[in-house]
Amino acid sequence: MELGIYSFVEIPVDANNKPLMPPAERMRNLMEEITLADQLGLDVFALGEHHRPEYLVSSPAVVLAAAAAVTKNIRLSSAVTVISSDDPVRVYQDFATVDLLSNGRAEIMAGRGSFIESFPLFGYDLQKYDSLFQEKLEMLMKIQKTEQLTWSGRHRPAIDDLGIYPRSVQPEMPIWVAVGGTPESVVRAAVLGLPMAIAIIGGTPDRFEPFAELYRSTWKNINRDPKGLKLSINSHGFIAEDAQAARDLYYPPYAEVMGRIGRERNWPPPSRARYDAECSPHGALFVGSPQQIIDKILYEYELFRHDRFLIQFSVGTMPHDKMMKCIELFGTQVAPVIRKALQAQDQ
Repeated sequence: MELGIYSFVEIPVDANNKPLMPPAERMRNLMEEITLADQLGLDVFALGEHHRPEYLVSSPAVVLAAAAAVTKNIRLSSAVTVISSDDPVRVYQDFATVDLLSNGRAEIMAGRGSFIESFPLFGYDLQKYDSLFQEKLEMLMKIQKTEQLTWSGRHRPAIDDLGIYPRSVQPEMPIWVAVGGTPESVVRAAVLGLPMAIAIIGGTPDRFEPFAELYRSTWKNINRDPKGLKLSINSHGFIAEDAQAARDLYYPPYAEVMGRIGRERNWPPPSRARYDAECSPHGALFVGSPQQIIDKILYEYELFRHDRFLIQFSVGTMPHDKMMKCIELFGTQVAPVIRKALQAQDQ
């Protein structure tokens, strides 16, 4: 199993949406986090695309290009690229550039995104949310496979036998599809023959087990090579040497973010009792000591038999030194045990 980190690169803002930390400092901190993850031998670092004041990265490929210059082995991905409101030609070109800079370590995780700001910002109709995603994802897949592109669709001007450059180091850069847990999205990933990432950020993970099975059964029914099937589980969490310290440190920023988003979407407000329940052995949150995180990863592996696990350590703003310690624990105490345990199972 590949083990990695994803981040939305949160930045604290005041009531008027003014940054409480210099954005350049937050970006330097992020580069230190990615560099440490690479030095510790973690497999993936992924960055989300957002267009809101509390998140710093609007163009993951630009930041991943900077990360490519300071890392050696770690794979560099978006989490996600909001393909519905972007141009697939430009997305491919940007990530092909990251691939060149990293010598073949770039990936694209395409998704429809958690927020809607990119649609009015770039002039797209939110009512066409799904058809935009379907068409642009298929276009991106075609660009990935062919240097000279001929394309026509409903949402973009046609292209007639034009070259798309630069080309990536990898013959085909991986394109993952991120889903939130609807059967239609799962089936689409399988029908298109793409690796799939399921975001599990609340409740109990076992309720997502049918989606993993649906993905595999749909893939199999199309008679695809099972070697191409890949599943990632993406979750929220935080690690400290002491379990209670981890929970106490993570809760305030987590509750602030989930409460703010909840007010926008009419979710019930977060509570400490619910949070503690989701930190329990069969809850969705990976918050606790290294051993607790190991136990939960192995528990979910029994559910999903997934190929990749990504964890978001910074749902809300966390102190940089605590974040670096968390990444260190993940890389030095959690990852080696997981790899050894799964290797033993495969023998």
